[in-house]
Amino acid sequence: QVQLVESGGGVVQPGGSLKLSCSTSGRVVRLAWFRQAPGKDREFVSSIHWLRGSGNYAEFVAGRFTISRDVDKMMMYMEMNNLRPEDTAVYYCAARLLGEGSTDWGAWGQGTQVTVSA
Repeated sequence: QVQLVESGGGVVQPGGSLKLSCSTSGRVVRLAWFRQAPGKDREFVSSIHWLRGSGNYAEFVAGRFTISRDVDKMMMYMEMNNLRPEDTAVYYCAARLLGEGSTDWGAWGQGTQVTVSA
């Protein structure tokens, strides 16, 4: 079973930046960030192919976030810039495991809180 651990959340002012990290204990196909704001459904933010390093983003990211990974360190990162109050949410790391389908996320982290407030 792959274990995922997120870190890097916190409180930041609008326009500020944060860098989230996710460690994985095993091999994965793809890693992703999802988020869930209070009273809202969980939504996709970004994902990256573990070997190829190619990423994709939700439209609301609008060039503000950058996803990356370090295969040697077994880490994924997301640099978030120009943060807005509507980015406030719990951010979750998710993994698509070997053998899973293209819409499956078989492992999830516990989440890290991001709060954007003046």
